[in-house]
Amino acid sequence: MVTMKVRPAIIILQDNKILLLKYNYNGQDVYGLPGGNPDDRETLAQTLVRELQEELNIIVGVDKLAFMGEVILAEKKKSALHCVFWGRIISGLPETNPEHTTAAGYVWLDADELDTVSMYPNVGRYIKDLVRKCDLSNPYIGRIPQKWF
Repeated sequence: MVTMKVRPAIIILQDNKILLLKYNYNGQDVYGLPGGNPDDRETLAQTLVRELQEELNIIVGVDKLAFMGEVILAEKKKSALHCVFWGRIISGLPETNPEHTTAAGYVWLDADELDTVSMYPNVGRYIKDLVRKCDLSNPYIGRIPQKWF
């Protein structure tokens, strides 16, 4: 039996650009929204505040839920419910902290480019639609098609 992890992430939008962490998996650049795994008795919002302070040296405010969906990788026996929130930087400038993240760095990527890069989870088009204000009134997007890197 595989237990589904719950993983919060945050969309920080500035000047039509989204803050992403950049990873390199098997020679391929993969981008991810900042976030992480909750500690015991920690809310999803508390997780995001802690993770972004640890990984990027910034203090964030967590706003409303943007969307959520599952990644189910049966062949890897892994699954996760990704809960993606809107947020904003309250203080600090992003700077990756190698003691708390395996990310190679961070980037501000134009929202219109999100569906042209490899992301985990594979949510670039959903974020692009949200930024364009397309209707995503139901925040549950269901299963997120995902390849493994």
